Amino acid sequence: MSRSFSLLITTKNRLEALKITLHKIDFLLQREDVECLLYDDGSTDGTVKFIETNYPYIKLFKNKTSLGLIHNRNVLLNQCKGDYAISLDDDAHFLSDYVVENIVAYFEAHPNCGVIACRVFWGYEMPLEIQTNELPTRVKGFVGCAHVWNLIAWHDIPNYPEWFVFYGEEDFASFQLFKKQWEVHYVPQLLVQHRVEVKSRKNDKDYAQRQRRSFRSGWYLYFLFYPWNSIPKKIAYTLWMQLKTKIFKRDIRAAKGLGLAILDVIVNFPRLMKESNRITSKEMENYNNLVPTKIYWNPENEK
Repeated sequence: MSRSFSLLITTKNRLEALKITLHKIDFLLQREDVECLLYDDGSTDGTVKFIETNYPYIKLFKNKTSLGLIHNRNVLLNQCKGDYAISLDDDAHFLSDYVVENIVAYFEAHPNCGVIACRVFWGYEMPLEIQTNELPTRVKGFVGCAHVWNLIAWHDIPNYPEWFVFYGEEDFASFQLFKKQWEVHYVPQLLVQHRVEVKSRKNDKDYAQRQRRSFRSGWYLYFLFYPWNSIPKKIAYTLWMQLKTKIFKRDIRAAKGLGLAILDVIVNFPRLMKESNRITSKEMENYNNLVPTKIYWNPENEK
């Protein structure tokens, strides 16, 4: 039985990275069973003109002013027509072969799988070895830069929360899937290179903003999904770890991000209560027994 795919990309002012990605995934763009939807979030670097000139077959969505990554992902996921939606960052591309075939085979063999989490290598240079001995496994969640939705599962849960702004939306979806008995599976046969050096991000201008959004998204998730009796301990532990690993080491930008994150939780507390979808203590136990989200992959012959 033939299946159709939607390839989803969001971008903003990263034309050079996007050019590389589109070149690398041309083998997918040329397939008749794959549609590509690209959302430009108010770029000023000529992205829209480049796509319209060079990729007229890409379905282009565009904002005059930025509406945010999560908003754009929601639109794309609700507009795509495929059976499955491959979501890639604008600086990520596949290294593995038989991408479409592996996706179809896996979803058809695992009907309870709502999202496939790809194996992701982070770095500007291609890894020396791309083979792995890892086997597919059920995991807690997935990362945004490279994953595949079974669109039946997507339409069975709420949209990503746009008020998160950035960070945490994939974990939000993972909890919603868990509540609906859908599963997230890590499938190492699908290897993606995310052309980012994580260590260098600490030097970026938006480091404090990233810290703020990262801190608060974790606390948002506690109040949205965790049993009440487990929340105080989780909050206390994460606060202590941030103090120990960042604040006491005089990471001023992290301290600023932490303080603002606490204020964000206070401001959004009524919304957190209204939109909560709390799991039971037994469900929490089952969830904690799942394999943690696999974020970074390194070749077995590299340390």
